[in-house]
Amino acid sequence: MEQTTSDPRPKIFTCQVCELSSPFTYHGQKPPNTRAIVLLEECFVTQDPFSPDREKFLVLGSACSLCDTRVCVGSDCSLFYTKRFCMRCVNKHLEQFPRQIQAELAKKKQSSKSSDK
Repeated sequence: MEQTTSDPRPKIFTCQVCELSSPFTYHGQKPPNTRAIVLLEECFVTQDPFSPDREKFLVLGSACSLCDTRVCVGSDCSLFYTKRFCMRCVNKHLEQFPRQIQAELAKKKQSSKSSDK
């Protein structure tokens, strides 16, 4: 029996903030090969390369719910609070987030300033 190798090129997710790039296997809220998992947002996901379990996956990122910028889930690039926001939109609309989120971001900003010195 002959196998065909007509696989299309892999789809690539690229964060528009930090430029992290990775192939992704699925975009949406219900990753394939998973039972009863529904993500809270339309995500770019890939199979977990460190797990033999086909149901395990990694969320790479999503689109900012305000400006539609593709961002990874890294804390320097985005924040998930009911929806995904890029850090540019978070900073632009910071006063609209709960005080606890504002305080956490202020702490993070302060600690990054002190580690830069």
